[in-house]
Amino acid sequence: MTDGREINHPATGDQPYRILFVCLGNICRSPAAENIMNHLLAERGLTDQVTCDSAGTGGWHEGNPPDRRMQAAALAELNLTMTGSARPLREEDLEEFDLILAMDRENYWDILKRDPQQRYRDKVKMMCDYCRHHSTQEVPDPYYGGPEGFRTVINLLLDACGGLIESLQETGDIRA
Repeated sequence: MTDGREINHPATGDQPYRILFVCLGNICRSPAAENIMNHLLAERGLTDQVTCDSAGTGGWHEGNPPDRRMQAAALAELNLTMTGSARPLREEDLEEFDLILAMDRENYWDILKRDPQQRYRDKVKMMCDYCRHHSTQEVPDPYYGGPEGFRTVINLLLDACGGLIESLQETGDIRA
């Protein structure tokens, strides 16, 4: 592929492909992406091939569950009960994960700042690069908005996660 969605660090051997979703506080967008991806992988019988996690570039929400408004949107839109607790992005995440997906440009650059030697730059991508039906470049932060913003994020992430699975299958990083 030449559209910027190619995945450069495939899982090796019997190890599952490891994906890390990253936003600012790890209570809205990235845990929603993690939970939606896990939901879609389970629907397709692919949970043994991919493991997902999420983190925030800031650590002030560490240990907190996903935002209640995001949980409500996931339940209303997908009948999905979100799980997880916030954690900050760690330096070792850059090495341990095969693909690191930033929700917006600020997150993208914050991730890359943690890699001054640029050893892991190729595995950091934008989440919206995998959208099939939405043309937006970034997943908007719904934190300071109303319920509609959370629903919009859920639907955007559903599209991007579906496209991500397709991309992983096309590149052979997971089997169909």
